[in-house]
Amino acid sequence: MLEVCLLGTSGMMPLPGRFLSSCLTRYNGFGLLIDCGEGTQVALRKRAFSCHDIDMILITHTHGDHVSGLPGLLLSMGNADRTEPVLIVGPKGTESVVRSLCVIAPELPFEIRFQELTKPFETIPCREYTIEAFRVSHNIVCYGYSIVVRRQGRFQPEKASANNVPMSMWNRLQKGQIIEENGITYTPDMILGPERKGLKFTYCTDSRPTPSIVEAAKDADLFVCEGMYGEPGSEKKARDHRHMTFYEAAKMAKEAGVREMWLTHYSPSLVHPEQYADNVREIFRNTVISRDGQFVDLMFEDNEE
Repeated sequence: MLEVCLLGTSGMMPLPGRFLSSCLTRYNGFGLLIDCGEGTQVALRKRAFSCHDIDMILITHTHGDHVSGLPGLLLSMGNADRTEPVLIVGPKGTESVVRSLCVIAPELPFEIRFQELTKPFETIPCREYTIEAFRVSHNIVCYGYSIVVRRQGRFQPEKASANNVPMSMWNRLQKGQIIEENGITYTPDMILGPERKGLKFTYCTDSRPTPSIVEAAKDADLFVCEGMYGEPGSEKKARDHRHMTFYEAAKMAKEAGVREMWLTHYSPSLVHPEQYADNVREIFRNTVISRDGQFVDLMFEDNEE
C-alpha cells in the first residue's frame, strides 16, 4: 500500500485554507516529501503526520513557493530528535539554495545529503521502490517524479521443486537474494512466477505540456498534475508563464492512460477551481479537483502486500 497525501495545492502564494505545494507519500514506513512550500508543517500536523518520519525530500525546482517551508521543517525535524541523515534530491543548484535557506536553521543534529539531477531522465534507487525523475518545461530547470513500486511474482513451490531448489533457500530467494552453492547459482526466478502489477504514482507541477510528462505518467495509478488555470480562454496566460490549464493536463492524462488524475497548484486567482470540474471531465473523466489534505491509499490489485 502506498499512501499519498497532497498537503498543499496552491501556486505562487498561500491562501486561507490552501497551503503552497507539497505532497507526502509513505510506503512500509518510508516517508518521502515532494516539495516543501509555506505551510507544509501545519498541513502535516492537520493530517497527524510526523515530520520526524520524512526520510527523503524531492524538490521539483527552486522557486520560493516550492522550497520556502524547508528551513522550518528541518528545524522541527531536529527538535524531534532526529539523527538519521535526510537526502534531498533536486535539479542542479538545489544544494546551494537549500544551504542558503538553512542559514536560519544552523546546527541541525542530522546530516543533509544532496543528489542533484542533470540529465533529462534519471533513476534514483530507493530502499523501498524506484524513483524516476524526468525533466519538464518551466522557466527554470524543473523535474517531475514517479514512484514505481515493483512487485515480484508469486512463490511457486512446484517450480522450485522442478528446478531442484533446496527448501532451505526458498525464503532467501523470495527476498531477492542470489545464492551460489556447490557450483550452482540459484536465482529468484527459479521459484517465482511472472512479475505482478505493482504501483505507480506520478507527480508533476510547474510545466507546459511535454511528451516527457506523458511518457513518465504512462499507466500510472495516480497522476498529480498542475492545473494553474481553469478559466476558459486562459491558454495564452498559461503559455506566457510556463504553466498549464486544467484542459491541457487532462489531455495528457488521457494520452498517458492513467487511472486517475488530481489537479493541483492552482493560481491564487482561481478561488473556486471546482466550478470547472464538469468541463475538464469531458476530456478525462477520472479527474479530481483536489484540495489540501487530499488523501488516498493506493492498493495492489489483489489487495495483497
